[in-house]
Amino acid sequence: MISALNQLVDHIEEHLSEDADVHRLAGALGTTEYHLRRMFSSLAGMPLSEYVRRRRMTVAAGPVVRGEGDLLGIAVRHGYGSTEAFGRAFRAVHGAGPADVRRNGGPLRTQPQLRFRLTVEGSIPMETRLVDRAALRLVGHATRVPLIHEGVNPHIQEHIASLPMEAHQRLKALGDAEPPGLLQVCDDLDPDSAEGTELTYLHGVALGPDTPAPDDLDAVEVPAGMWAVFRTSGPHPESLQTTWAATATDWFPSNPWRLRPGPSVVAVLDRAADFSTATCELWLPVEPA
Repeated sequence: MISALNQLVDHIEEHLSEDADVHRLAGALGTTEYHLRRMFSSLAGMPLSEYVRRRRMTVAAGPVVRGEGDLLGIAVRHGYGSTEAFGRAFRAVHGAGPADVRRNGGPLRTQPQLRFRLTVEGSIPMETRLVDRAALRLVGHATRVPLIHEGVNPHIQEHIASLPMEAHQRLKALGDAEPPGLLQVCDDLDPDSAEGTELTYLHGVALGPDTPAPDDLDAVEVPAGMWAVFRTSGPHPESLQTTWAATATDWFPSNPWRLRPGPSVVAVLDRAADFSTATCELWLPVEPA
C-alpha cells in the first residue's frame, strides 16, 4: 500500500493539468479506487481531491508571480476553464487572489509533494477478528449528517435524542443478527472522507436475511461478505476514533485485506451511564487485497 500511494502521488504530479484516472491506476496496482482514496485520506490527513487542488495551485503560483502570460492562459494550463474558477481555487489555497499575488509577490502557501514512508509502529496489538457474514439488513431511523472526524458529532446526537424511548425499545426487540444491539451505521461516505461531506447515518439494528423489515423504518441492504471487526474500549468517542484511524495506519498496511464499498457499523457492547467510556466493536467491510 505504501508503494501504491507513492505511485498515486507520482501519477497525480504527471497529470496536474487534467483529471487523473485514479480508477485505472488503482486497477493497475491491484487494488480499488475506493480503497486507495480511503487510505490516502486517512494517512495524508486530507482528501485526494484537496491534495490535487493544493498541488495545482502551488505549481500555478510560479507563473502567476513571474508574470508569465495572462491569468486566463495560466488558468487553462492548470485545468481551469475560466479565471473565475481558477481565482476561487487559488484564493482557497493561498488566501489571496492571483491578481493580488502577482502584484505583491504573495502571500503563498506551498503544498509540498507528498511521500509516504514506512515507519515502525503498531507496538500495541489491535484486537481484531474476521467474520464471514451472509447478507443482512440494517434497519432503523436514518438521516443525513456532515462527517466530523474528531469528537462528538452533534448532528448525530441530535438525531438520536429526537427519537422517543419507545423507538429505541422497539429496535432492540427487533434486532436478531450480528452485529448485536443498537448500532451506529455510517453509509454513503465520500471515498475521500472529506470533513464536512455528508453521509447517511442510521440508528438501528441488524436483521437476518429472512426477517421482514417494517415498512416504516429505513433500511440499508448489505450484501454477503467479509468484515474486519475491531474491539475498542476506553474514553468515548476518542478510543473508537483512534482505532478507526489505526486501521489505516497499522492494520490495512500489515494485512492482506482492503476496504470494500459498504457501511461501517459500530456496536456499543457496554458503556458508562454518561457515555464517557464505552466498549465497542467497529465493523468494516473488507475483501482480499
